[in-house]
Order: sequence, then C-alpha cells, then structure tokens
Amino acid sequence: MRHLLSAGDLDRDEATLILDTAAELAQVGDRAVKKLPTLRGRTVVNLFYEDSTRTRTSFELAAKRLSADVINFSAKGSSVSKGESLKDTALTLQAMGADGVVIRHSASGAAHRLAGWVDGSVLNAGDGTHEHPTQALLDAFTMRSRLGRLEGLRVAVVGDILHSRVARSNVLLLTTLGAHVTLVAPPTLLPVSVGTWPCEVSYDLDEVLPKTDVVMMLRVQAERMRDSFFPSVREYSRNYGLDGERLERMPSDAIVMHPGPMVRGMEISAEVADSPRCTVTEQVANGVSLRMAVLYLLLGGS
Repeated sequence: MRHLLSAGDLDRDEATLILDTAAELAQVGDRAVKKLPTLRGRTVVNLFYEDSTRTRTSFELAAKRLSADVINFSAKGSSVSKGESLKDTALTLQAMGADGVVIRHSASGAAHRLAGWVDGSVLNAGDGTHEHPTQALLDAFTMRSRLGRLEGLRVAVVGDILHSRVARSNVLLLTTLGAHVTLVAPPTLLPVSVGTWPCEVSYDLDEVLPKTDVVMMLRVQAERMRDSFFPSVREYSRNYGLDGERLERMPSDAIVMHPGPMVRGMEISAEVADSPRCTVTEQVANGVSLRMAVLYLLLGGS
C-alpha cells in the first residue's frame, strides 16, 4: 500500500491490519511519554485547502507522536490563494522531499491527481463529496472497540448522504469488513448513483432504528447546499433527527456515532449527544491512533 486515496482500495486483510495496528498504537496514548521514534527523520505535510480543525489536528498529533516532522500548509493566505495550481504546489512539496502528504481539497479526485505528481505517500483527508477514508477507518475502529465485532453489524447512516464523503467511505469500508449498511435520508439528500452502492436505502428512520446496532448521524452540510433540500429545519428534525425517544427504540447496546461537528438540535438532540451511548469523543481519540497506524504502515517506520 503506497497511498490511501479511497476506502474502496482496501481489501479485508489490509483494513484489518490497519485496525489491529491502531489498537496496538492506542496503548501509547495511555503512557506518560506518548512518543515513539518510529518515523524520526520523515516529513509529513498537511495540505489543507478546506478548513478542518479536527482532521488536521488529528493528523498532526498522529505524525508528531511517531516523531515525524510536520509542516502545516494552509491554502488560505499562501501562494495557493494567489492562484498557484495544485500541480505547482505538488512540485514544490516534491522538491522539499515530503515523505507523506495529507490532503483535504474541495474537488473530488484531488488526492488521486496529487498521487501522480509526488513520490511520497498521499493520504486523502477528504476530497469534495467523494471520500474520507481515515474517517471510515476510525469509525470502524470505534465500532469494533465498543461492540467487539464488525462482521454482521447492522449500521444505519442517517442524513445528508448527498454531500457526505464520510457516508461513501463508510459504506465501502464497512461492507468490505462484513457489516450491513442502510442509508436513511429524504430522497432529495441521496446521490443519483446510490443504486450502485453496496447498501440498502430507506426513507423511514423509525422503521430502521429497532434493528440497528450502530446509528451514524451526519451533519446537514448547509455550506454545500445551493437549493432547499427540505422544507424546514423543524421538519427535518422531526423526520430524521435523533432524540431521546428515538434512542429508546434502538436495541439496548446500540451506539450512536457522529463524524462531527454536531449541529445539536438539528440532526441530534443535546440529550443524545451527551449520552454515554454516543461515541463522538471516543471517535476523536481513536482518530489519532488510527491515523498513527496509517502513517506508520504507509511511511514504513522501523
């Protein structure tokens, strides 16, 4: 494995190796000194064309815990905002000898293009509405730690599927790992191509919840919407929001996930967000271990 561009590129063995490696590296987080010398002398560049506190910080922390040198390259206020193309930026990074480039970009396919221009490993940290593979991996890792397995788990992904790179990566990865995924959304928030995805589709949240082990709530991405996709926030919450009453209808050991940031009161109520069955803060902690595992496996630490 040289790059991580899509969750669909991983077979079951590769995905399981990443999860197992993350489980071992998670123990480093419990130690007094949280650093390993594994990637000493390697350089990781965070190339973020879109704002993202959570993912960028997570990758930065992961690289630093493995003793790599980290360069944060924010596209705002850089030569990029002066009109430099992705290719020219890539050639600059190549000249600097970056061993790994973590990229987030608003254009679907940007990570793939970058991989053709640099010798280092490219990690896709989200490209447009296309994919976000490390998010799917940390989600799978969280499910496996909480529920003990992925094989046969029934996962519902709820909300704005249309604009969600998290949904697509999760469907691909979870299916590879033997889980059954159902997408739940109003018809206006489903991609046209959804019929080709390896999952089921439902428009009725209340019908799906009682037979679900994991419900993953997605943020409604207002910033990517040009038109009105649903009548009102209230209407959306009534049909597709997760509140205490709906949580009660789920099996007693079922968990609630969210890639963050959460819009409390819209797709998830405060009561559910703060419930012990909600894994949001765990997902963030697991994200660091998981990204350490990916960097370690890609950049071939000793």
